[in-house]
Amino acid sequence: MEDLLSVQAYWTFLLIVHGLLAVALLGALTHQTAAVLSRAPRSSQSGFVQRFSTVPAQRYADAVCLLWVVCFIFGGWIYSEYRISVRIPMEQQEFYKTLGSFELKEHLAVIGLGMLPAYRWFWRHDLPETRSARRWLTVLLAGLAWYTFLAGHVVNNVRGFSA
Repeated sequence: MEDLLSVQAYWTFLLIVHGLLAVALLGALTHQTAAVLSRAPRSSQSGFVQRFSTVPAQRYADAVCLLWVVCFIFGGWIYSEYRISVRIPMEQQEFYKTLGSFELKEHLAVIGLGMLPAYRWFWRHDLPETRSARRWLTVLLAGLAWYTFLAGHVVNNVRGFSA
């Protein structure tokens, strides 16, 4: 019994760290997205929404890349336990839509990982002709990050790592 509790505590700890890293990634991408979509003048004497979107967006690019990769690695490690302890019981309970949303999450996380080199290049090379591509690549990555976070959260709420 003691071993079972320590194993569950291990996976729970990894899941919490993965979630905290994902929240940091969401914060960075959401701030950066607000900044690239903002058309308001950069003024520190404005309201919350305007201050939220006036962050120096280029400073977030390296953090976003690092956080995406680290979240991906943690998620890949946790995935081995998910396949056995979570997915099989959810299939037995016929939670097919929830499982399908998680399958889509996996694919979107990989697509986002593949987009990171282009994303980083666009943020490192601030060229007038690539600003639109940089803007929409950032928006797309933010959308992927939000979807993957919410889908993972829903699956954890439905089943979690409990036996």
